[in-house]
Amino acid sequence: MIETPYLLFLGDAPDQLAAKVAQGIRDWRPENAVGQFRMEGCKADLGLPDMSLAEAKAAGAKTLVIGVANRGGVISPAWKKVLVAALEEGFDLASGLHNLLRDEPDLVAVAEATGRALHDVRVPEVDYPIANGVKRRGKRCLAVGTDCSVGKMYTALAMDREMKARGMKSTFRATGQTGILITGDGVPLDAVVADFMAGAVEWLTPDNDDDHWDMIEGQGSLFHVSYSGVTMALIHGGQPDALILAHEPTRPHMRGLPGYELPTLEELRDTALKLARVANPACEVAAISLNTQHMSEDEATAYIAEVEARMGLPATDPYRFGAGKLVDALARLS
Repeated sequence: MIETPYLLFLGDAPDQLAAKVAQGIRDWRPENAVGQFRMEGCKADLGLPDMSLAEAKAAGAKTLVIGVANRGGVISPAWKKVLVAALEEGFDLASGLHNLLRDEPDLVAVAEATGRALHDVRVPEVDYPIANGVKRRGKRCLAVGTDCSVGKMYTALAMDREMKARGMKSTFRATGQTGILITGDGVPLDAVVADFMAGAVEWLTPDNDDDHWDMIEGQGSLFHVSYSGVTMALIHGGQPDALILAHEPTRPHMRGLPGYELPTLEELRDTALKLARVANPACEVAAISLNTQHMSEDEATAYIAEVEARMGLPATDPYRFGAGKLVDALARLS
């Protein structure tokens, strides 16, 4: 088990979105976030106290969590001095990067010498089956996005919280490192061998009560040439009964791909629904989740109203305004 609370390591993150792992923990498990550690040049800020390792240790932090999700998931050489010092200060380390802590000889040596633990959460721990496409009992909802990092996880978490508050049966199913660090369980889907990804999603969302909803954490985008494969595995392995379209309207281009524009919500709806109905012919697009964090409240309200009128679907920013509209849409499908 990863010991809490955490000191969230932002390193030299080039922008706020690069610190999305730490941001997710800060937003959904604030009781576990003692403070943040930022290196020179860091352009992300969680609004937490900036702490030295010694200050965080004195405040009770037990694990330094690498809260940066960079392209390729690598441990930057510039971080190594801090990571080694954290182990020597008495911290465990936790990371969701593809570049594993356990594969870094210098970190392993210091961890062994100091008796500290290295936690790699992006490591599959189950021999997942190949997907068989057999229909499972219970209901499933998946957020699909026009791009990466547009709010798919926040959508599922906000809807799960609202459903539980209403007394509905719901389980958030984590499929990425941030979701796993928030909930303590799940499948690191993009680290699963490709042939077994859809099977891993089937395993994660098993038979359940007829009125139970699995809120599956979305990943990637069908329109992102780097990460579309993981989205397809979720769509076919998850066999969703409902899709939520997720979009960030101020994004100038696909994340990390300046030569690619974002698709329209109409293109996302038509493409995702057709593919989802391969595995579940009864799937419906239920609602739209809009990430309006870079808009004023008036701008966000006006944009949400415009999208609802244009798409004929309920829409909201579930983190900013609550997930009630989205849950109402699921209730209508039940």
